[in-house]
Amino acid sequence: MSKKPTASEMDGVQYRRAKLWQIILYACNGLVGMSVYSLINLASYSASIGYGVTTIVIGYILTCTRILDGVTDPLLAFIYDKVNTRFGKLRVLLIAGFLIEGAALLGMFSLFSSKGFGWITFTLLYIVYVIGYTITNMTAQTIPAIMSNDPKQRPTIGVWTTAFNYLVPMIMMMVLNMVLLPMFGGEYNQAFLSAACYVCLAMGAVGTVLVCVGVSAFDKPEYFSGLKKKKEPLKLKDMADILAHNRPLQCYIASNASDKIAQQTASQSVITTLLFGIVIGNMGISTMLTVVSMIPSILFAVVGAKYAGKHGSRKAIVTWTWVSMAISIVTLLFFVVIDTSQIAVMMSPAMILYVLLTLAQNGSNMCITTANTSFMADTIDYELDRSGKYVPAVVTGTYSLVDKLITAFSATIAAGAVALVGYTHTMPQPGDACTTALFWVTMAVKFGLPILGWLCTLLAMRFCKLDKEEMVNVQKRIAEKKAELRHKVIEENLQ
Repeated sequence: MSKKPTASEMDGVQYRRAKLWQIILYACNGLVGMSVYSLINLASYSASIGYGVTTIVIGYILTCTRILDGVTDPLLAFIYDKVNTRFGKLRVLLIAGFLIEGAALLGMFSLFSSKGFGWITFTLLYIVYVIGYTITNMTAQTIPAIMSNDPKQRPTIGVWTTAFNYLVPMIMMMVLNMVLLPMFGGEYNQAFLSAACYVCLAMGAVGTVLVCVGVSAFDKPEYFSGLKKKKEPLKLKDMADILAHNRPLQCYIASNASDKIAQQTASQSVITTLLFGIVIGNMGISTMLTVVSMIPSILFAVVGAKYAGKHGSRKAIVTWTWVSMAISIVTLLFFVVIDTSQIAVMMSPAMILYVLLTLAQNGSNMCITTANTSFMADTIDYELDRSGKYVPAVVTGTYSLVDKLITAFSATIAAGAVALVGYTHTMPQPGDACTTALFWVTMAVKFGLPILGWLCTLLAMRFCKLDKEEMVNVQKRIAEKKAELRHKVIEENLQ
């Protein structure tokens, strides 16, 4: 049997590849991000219990710091561009970022909590956390493009990243709620918050070490060089230039941001209460679906990665978007024609069908997420070919700025939706009456908004020409320009 040709042999490009163990260790960034995510989800409890901040003020603080988080993302590009040490760039930034956010979280949840400090201390600590998180997160987002430019391998990086990002929060949820919480009386108090802080930061520290080991082979100056003989310092106009002229990035922003604001709005706790607690009438189904869909979703991600590796990231996004939209329409029609209370009956035909539809939906969404990870790396290489500058932090930071400014309003949209059905002074509770207006608002947010987001994706991708064939050409041009640059340097040294 003849050996199957590699991507390098088929495309005529000498691709850069990472070893599997390096990819897995990089994916351990999920230990960092998702452990911190699990802890920061308790920030409102820390603000109330430890600093006496009211619920309304907490909302203002978290919204403003979310916007600040988006603003700091592109600013990191200047730090990223300047850091060049004997220990590398990536490892220095990853460790520094984690130490900053870790110190802020330790102060927020333990050292300064319940010590008589007020909202100003909480806010300052949260801002420091945002700065540290930005350094860690944005650096991690640039790594896939650095580790590999092989179109078959890039989606694999997305699979492992998605798997860790999916599994870690579930594990942390069980550790925090099923192990730690009962140890402290079954209620959110200062002792529980302090213990949760130490557990989450310990997990994050382990993850940081593993990621640094995984990227060590790529944390060298040659992996950050552009296609110009003289390195030019980064300027603000570079960000504006990228946003104005990097068409694939423009399409990615329109595609992913529209999907995320729809999905984040639909996943707000008040919307979850409307769907499961009122329309269906069983909140427990929500938790059950999360657990049941864990393994199938990861298997879907593997399928999605293979499809993206074969057909390219852009086509994978388009294909799985059509699939997700079709499943969502079928699920919406399913809710319209049945008695929704039958879904709450264990092992009933309605419940089984809804579980199957949800598994298919989650799996298809996972395929989109995997393709998006590799497509972001493609936009970074496209920028290197277009401008000759290797500015991965600027590309990811520019996207993140727009993305976070847009998705910051997901909670506001959800709050407006429940206000439309009469919840202006109270919050929806499981067991409330399911009125016609409430049913249709729930359907509009849970299924209608994601469908609109996917329509935006399909429209945006029509204007994106960065398909698999074009990416091969991009990599060929980059290789040729790098070879030409090396020859020029050698000739100058000989003169």
